Amino acid sequence: MWKRVTIVLSSFMLLNACGSEDASSDTTDEITLMLDWYPNAVHSYLYAAEEKGYFEEENIDVDIQFPANPTDPTNLTGAGEVDLAMSYEPTVLMSRDEGLPVVTVAPIVQSPLNHIMTLSESGIETPADLEGKTVGYPGGATNEPIVEQVLAHADLTMEDITLTDVGFDIGPALVSGSVDAIVGAYINHEYPLLQQEGHDISYMNPVEKGVPSYDELVLIANENELAENEEVYERFWSAASKGYEVVKDDPDNGLELLLKHEEKEEFPLNEDVEQASMDILLEQMETEERAFGEVSEEESEQVAAWLYETGLVDEKPDIEDALQPLNDHES
Repeated sequence: MWKRVTIVLSSFMLLNACGSEDASSDTTDEITLMLDWYPNAVHSYLYAAEEKGYFEEENIDVDIQFPANPTDPTNLTGAGEVDLAMSYEPTVLMSRDEGLPVVTVAPIVQSPLNHIMTLSESGIETPADLEGKTVGYPGGATNEPIVEQVLAHADLTMEDITLTDVGFDIGPALVSGSVDAIVGAYINHEYPLLQQEGHDISYMNPVEKGVPSYDELVLIANENELAENEEVYERFWSAASKGYEVVKDDPDNGLELLLKHEEKEEFPLNEDVEQASMDILLEQMETEERAFGEVSEEESEQVAAWLYETGLVDEKPDIEDALQPLNDHES
């Protein structure tokens, strides 16, 4: 992405009247939900649920907020300042290792969107082609281990490349020739955007080079708040799941509903890019192996082992504790 959100929005709680027993109660429960970024195609299911009245049917009032910086969703959820947030599976596990009481309640995107991208004209097509090249990245704890694993696929090490932090201007860094490749680029955003700008882009999927297939985006909650207010969270997920079905059945309608919530001042959306993004995302939000919101303990165990082996966590995460899926409670 070109840059992360730089506006500051106040975060406030909470689930008022959490003692309601069912959605037929006259009491409306408020849930604060922080996105991982500005509204875009991956959030369409939330806006579909809102526009179709599914949250209202469940007596849920959802306050959708945007982060001031990339760490806000996880940190504020762990601090109990927001009820739900969009985060990343590795981030959740690393945050738990640091003592934050955050858990995954629903995978949203079930495989990595982060790919290594190059200009096709560069001739860089395989990990071996990266030898002697400069790779740009936007910081972040997992990008370097991803590159390291991809290089190992060709018996190379980090000493065989130059890794340089280019901030969030990773697309411009690539097309300007400042770097030969970029990591931290998303297949559903940078790829269609650069393609639309007229650049022929090649990419490597890290999963095909030995990186475990982690859930790129997950919905998270504070495990203590979840235990106290589980019924409210379950009603939220019931409505959100219906929103996903709307988007899945009619992606064009889902995109239309999203665009009604476009942040035109801070982050105007490119409709063609979001359409391409939607096509990519829908293939990863639900698969033959997993329904939308369904966890995979087996894959998460592999992610936990990878984080431990790469030194990103001090102790191997307990996946049973880290995964508390809401869809297990759906009737």
